[in-house]
Amino acid sequence: MSSSLARRLGLGFAAIALVAALLAALLVNLAFSSRFESYLDQQRSARVDQIAAAVTGAYVSAEGWDPERLDQLGPAVSMAGAEVRLVDAAGETVWPTAGSTTSEMAQMHREMMAAGPLADPVTVPITVDGQPRGTLLVALPEGSVPLADRQLRSSVNRLLFVGGLAVALIASVLGLLFARRVTRPLAELTAAADDLRAGDRGRRAMVSGRDEVAELATAFNELAASAERQEALRQSFAADVAHELRTPLAILRSQLEAVQDGVLDLTPALVSSLHEETLRLGRLVADLETLTRDDHNSFSLERVTLDLAELVRSVAAGFQHRFAERGLQLDLRLTPAPVCGDRVRLAQVVTNLLGNAVKFVPGGGRVTVTTGTQGDAVHLEVSDDGPGIPDAELPQVFDRYFRGRGARANGSGIGLAVVATLVRAHGGGVSATNAPDGGAVFTITFPLAEPSGSATASARPPSAVARGPLPESSTAPPLQE
Repeated sequence: MSSSLARRLGLGFAAIALVAALLAALLVNLAFSSRFESYLDQQRSARVDQIAAAVTGAYVSAEGWDPERLDQLGPAVSMAGAEVRLVDAAGETVWPTAGSTTSEMAQMHREMMAAGPLADPVTVPITVDGQPRGTLLVALPEGSVPLADRQLRSSVNRLLFVGGLAVALIASVLGLLFARRVTRPLAELTAAADDLRAGDRGRRAMVSGRDEVAELATAFNELAASAERQEALRQSFAADVAHELRTPLAILRSQLEAVQDGVLDLTPALVSSLHEETLRLGRLVADLETLTRDDHNSFSLERVTLDLAELVRSVAAGFQHRFAERGLQLDLRLTPAPVCGDRVRLAQVVTNLLGNAVKFVPGGGRVTVTTGTQGDAVHLEVSDDGPGIPDAELPQVFDRYFRGRGARANGSGIGLAVVATLVRAHGGGVSATNAPDGGAVFTITFPLAEPSGSATASARPPSAVARGPLPESSTAPPLQE
């Protein structure tokens, strides 16, 4: 590909040089012809004026036209190769007279001098003493390019042709060298792309400079680096998800086999433990399903007008035992916050945020959930007094496949990505910051529901998520604030 491009560029330079030489030759010949035609026109005009002046001198005021004087002008007119005819005021031909050899002599002179054919006759009025005395018709030869001029033109054309060939040859060589220099980084980019496709994730294009090709190589390297990072994250994510699935499955299998073997009795406590593991699997599968369907934009939201504060209170009730097990204190500061959204999916957002707090806030800590309105927006804030999030990880906490420090041992690492997906599907925004006195703060905003808002079935946002099971039960009685 690159060698073909180099040849095309070299041939292109050669063609440009040849076209330039031909154009120069054409312009030179046009200029030469134009200047020579102008010169011939000036010469003919001067000769016509000379002949007219000489003919005017042959008029005698008292006697009229003098035939002898007119005949004396014959040789001079013949030497000019001109054809003349003088008519008086009455339209009668005065000169040349019948039997004159002036025309024959002029014809012979034109043939000897190769003066070319006669041009169209020029009419010159003859005026003597302010009175019109006749009309002179003069036809001069068109003239031809003198031999010396023709030789000059031929020399110039030969010089331009030879120079054009030489310039084309030089342009071809220089064009090939330049083309190879231009196509070398393209060849390197092609080789890097082939190696990357073959599986060499660390391959980068070695291209330097500041031109457009170098910018393309830089963009390619950044794309390759991003793909390499994404691949590493996907591999890590796949391993983590496999671990997350393996643990509850192993527990379920061991306990069920123990029941089958008679080692354990099927007690309510055992059933509760098995149910907890199935809920854990359900949460993980629901999160994976959410992200997968978001990739295909294949979900719809069943929107209704609801109070986000009541939804938070209901979901928080299902977390009472989990917070108690970890020794965490849950503080609800809820004020009415009307939104138009999918009840199940909004509950999943709250569930994932509270589940994230349970995982990462140390025992004895406090988690605060706040709802309210500000202007035309509804806000939901989940804050804690834990260690917070490293500043370097804040921009990435909602990225898919991202797992920060200490996250490997605590869950699948996709819960916050699901939160961001669902919030944006509702037309809201999500952010993560650290509180000045320590602890993480997750803030979510939704558009405020219109007072006249009513249930809207199957409203489709820009990106949507298929419906799935709510990860946590929301049937427990609400917490006291």
